[in-house]
Amino acid sequence: MQLIESLIWLLAGVGVFIVGMNFMSDALEKSAGSGMKRLLEKISNNRFSGVGIGAGVTAIIQSSSATSVMVIGLVNAGVMTLMQATPIIMGANIGTTITGVLVALKNDYFNMAMYLLAFAGVMMGFFKKEKVKIAGSLCCGLGLIFVGLEVMSSEQAFGNPLVEGMFTDIFQRIDFPLLLIFVGVIFTALIQSSSASTGVVITMVGAGVLPLDMALFIVLGANIGTCVTALLASVGANANSKRVAFTHFTFNTIGTAIFAAIIWIFKEPMVNLLLSLFPGDDQMSLQMRVSAFHVIFNVTTTCVLLPFVKQLVKCSCAVIKDKKETGEKLALKYVDDRLLTTPPIALLQVKKEIEYMITLVEENTRLSFAAIDNGSTEYSETVQNNEEVIDYTNRALTQFLIKLSANVEESDEKIIGAYFHVINDLERIGDNAENFHEIGIEMLNKSIKFSDKAYSGITEMRESIMQMFAISKDAFVNLNKEELPELAVLEETVDGKKKALIASHFARLAEGNCSADVSPYYSSIISGLERVADHLVNVGFSIVNPTGSQKVDA
Repeated sequence: MQLIESLIWLLAGVGVFIVGMNFMSDALEKSAGSGMKRLLEKISNNRFSGVGIGAGVTAIIQSSSATSVMVIGLVNAGVMTLMQATPIIMGANIGTTITGVLVALKNDYFNMAMYLLAFAGVMMGFFKKEKVKIAGSLCCGLGLIFVGLEVMSSEQAFGNPLVEGMFTDIFQRIDFPLLLIFVGVIFTALIQSSSASTGVVITMVGAGVLPLDMALFIVLGANIGTCVTALLASVGANANSKRVAFTHFTFNTIGTAIFAAIIWIFKEPMVNLLLSLFPGDDQMSLQMRVSAFHVIFNVTTTCVLLPFVKQLVKCSCAVIKDKKETGEKLALKYVDDRLLTTPPIALLQVKKEIEYMITLVEENTRLSFAAIDNGSTEYSETVQNNEEVIDYTNRALTQFLIKLSANVEESDEKIIGAYFHVINDLERIGDNAENFHEIGIEMLNKSIKFSDKAYSGITEMRESIMQMFAISKDAFVNLNKEELPELAVLEETVDGKKKALIASHFARLAEGNCSADVSPYYSSIISGLERVADHLVNVGFSIVNPTGSQKVDA
């Protein structure tokens, strides 16, 4: 009965520890959004900066698994190449070692401070300000980590002679390097966090339950087990995303194999080295030996394999072949559901997707008049394909933003609201462009043409519309407010031109200078251009008023 009680205490400690890890990781993700955006913008083909970015992001969010999933999402969205992703994955392994160092540093005074921090974090959760709540979640998570560690190492758990004897007996039976590595793999795969599994191992060594030489092999296994999250995340993704997960697995497996062989052969010298680095039998010294090995392993593996990034990429390409697709499948260019785990990055990618959508809408508006201008149908397929992408992007981005809105800070909710309006306005502009194209084709088939004066009026409106496109795009992409007053003036000019052109058109009809056959087409184009102007004002002013559109949808 006493053994069962101790095991319950032990499981409770592990549970509190993992909950604390999740609390802290989630809070760090939310609070470090701008920092991750800046790091993402610095992505280049320089492998050293890639390692730095991977280590930095993982140190910020305290989860190499989350970093790996984020990278897979970016690769799947086509934002990042395999050559750029591989060093970031390597750096993530270094960033995740910080948790182990924190766990190893715990002592009575440090623990008391962490307990108070957890209480302060809970109290901060009652504040209304979002930033205070996030800070409270961070403090609470950090404190709970050490509450869990203390429960695990208490007399009721690992400190109980019965539990200690049980684990000693278990480890004596599996005292074989490959079995110990397998234990590390399975345990980490189950809890999906190498930081958490390493923290548990460090605590067991500090409690005297697990010998140091055996702990080293379990830590090595944990580095392979953490790849399971990335492998699962790559399911259903494109070939390059699967290659990222495979490269992650290959990298960690090679590093584990090298170190396992070294420790297996030179176990005594390795243990003696760690003992000399942290002499003494106190709990902190025992724990720091494991933490130091975790750091040494990941840094050394990265240094050894970094020069072979190209070879790792080639190996992944050889193993995972490109699938031959019978038809081109519509997909978002910059956004992937895997980015939902990192809302700040996801929001950044949504903006890029909308920028791409603006480019397509602008192109379709320009090309849609080809049949009217010169009787050409050469752009018909381009207009149709672009319209399919625009419609798909509207639907897919709307669904993605609905999912994302549940995970963002209060300050980002307004931005998401503005994005909903912008993509809706862009989709409406796309519909009008398609309508212009269909009118041109129908007039071409019926051999109907506008008079010179009618065509001249349409051209003037189109020129104003294209000016508005340039200003709206610049305002949205670069957050440039300087030309927004001109945008409003142009929109009023378009409204005035519509009234004047309709009036002059009816005057020509009355005088017999214009055919009645063109009347419905002319009116439809003029009205459509005026609606496009309204939507462009909404897009441009979205950066000023993120709560909704500037004009009533026409």
